[in-house]
Amino acid sequence: MGVSGSGKTTIGQLLAASLHWEFQDADSFHSPENIEKMRHNIPLTDADRMPWLQNLQIAIAQWLQENKNVVIACSALKASYRQFLLLDSDRIKLVYLNGSFELIQQRLQTRHNHFMTEKLLNSQFDVLEEPPDAISVDVSQSPESIVEFLKTHFE
Repeated sequence: MGVSGSGKTTIGQLLAASLHWEFQDADSFHSPENIEKMRHNIPLTDADRMPWLQNLQIAIAQWLQENKNVVIACSALKASYRQFLLLDSDRIKLVYLNGSFELIQQRLQTRHNHFMTEKLLNSQFDVLEEPPDAISVDVSQSPESIVEFLKTHFE
């Protein structure tokens, strides 16, 4: 979890590949309406996010039922969102990709062809509730270093 541009997809894909797990991006669970809002730099409300969270919760419940190992890249910025998604705290581990506003903004300015732009970064940091109980990783490190560190928590 983390704000847009923290490296969730990059780290998630690398971690999933190194563990031979499935990778899912929570962005693919958003409605076309939500994506259009974000594309037009309109921050989502809790009401906008609820169907997205419900779809994610259903998918997570299914993966747990099937004993499927999945790495999910998901913003989950608020504690209430994480509580909604963490269906089994013994089987789900939360990783927080933590970075400074300046570093994340710099990354977003170089990212192309994504609906989430740096113009929404302030709103992401405004609603971010840092998780006290997550595996916290400083995203100023290389993706490979981050994945090597994280693998020790999942193997």
